[in-house]
Formats: sequence, structure tokens, C-alpha cells
Amino acid sequence: MTEPVILTGGCLCGRVRYRAEGPPGVHWCHCGMCRRATGSVAAVLAWVEAAGLEWTGEAQPMERRSSPLARRGFCGDCGTPLTLIYDEGPEAGKVALHAGTLDEPARWPPKHHYGVEGRLGWMDAGAGLPERETEERW
Repeated sequence: MTEPVILTGGCLCGRVRYRAEGPPGVHWCHCGMCRRATGSVAAVLAWVEAAGLEWTGEAQPMERRSSPLARRGFCGDCGTPLTLIYDEGPEAGKVALHAGTLDEPARWPPKHHYGVEGRLGWMDAGAGLPERETEERW
């Protein structure tokens, strides 16, 4: 039996910290919801099983509903985006951690692009990775 891969990370101010079992499924997301929620041109999401995630810092993330399909977690003190959680569908039971919040993000490169219909024409990171369009609609 192999030891589980352990991921750790947290927010900018350090009040919200986590520990999760991996390895994560990591991908770029170019959808408009992720762009606006992160304030960046894309999100890099590291998916883990929700049952293997625990909050270890002095604060818990706050949550807000970002769409009829999902909610997002963030630090209530510094505002760092931390999670994306879908209510149902193929990602139900999983949590997407923002890869930039991982303590060792270089260990987990993205494996594909999602939401490519929303990719900005000048955004060229991750060239050559497989691509998929957004499946969620509301």
C-alpha cells in the first residue's frame, strides 16, 4: 500500500491553512466565472476529494455562492480565493483548490485546459495541452 500524497497550502495572510490528500487533478480554467472570481485571466485548479481536505489554520474559509452551480471559498481577512465547489455533477464530492495557494505548486503542473471558449486570445500559457469547452450551463 502506498502512502497518500499530502498537499498543504493556505492564504496570503496565513490565517486559513489546509491539508489535503492527493495527488490532485490540475487544469487551467478559462471560463468567465473563474476569470472574474480570481481577478486573473484564468484559474489553475487542483481538484482533490472533499473527504481528504481539512482546514488546519486559525480561521476557516468564508464561502459565497458564485453561480447557481457552485460556491467559492476565500479568506475573510486577506481575500485570497481558495476553493471552488460544485453542488452536483462529475465534480461533486471534490474541491478545487486554487493551485497558487499550494505550498508547492511547482509539483503539480496543469494537464489540460477547460472553458477554452473563454480563453483570451493573447493568453498562451500551457500551449499544447488538451482542451475542452465548458460543459456547465445555467
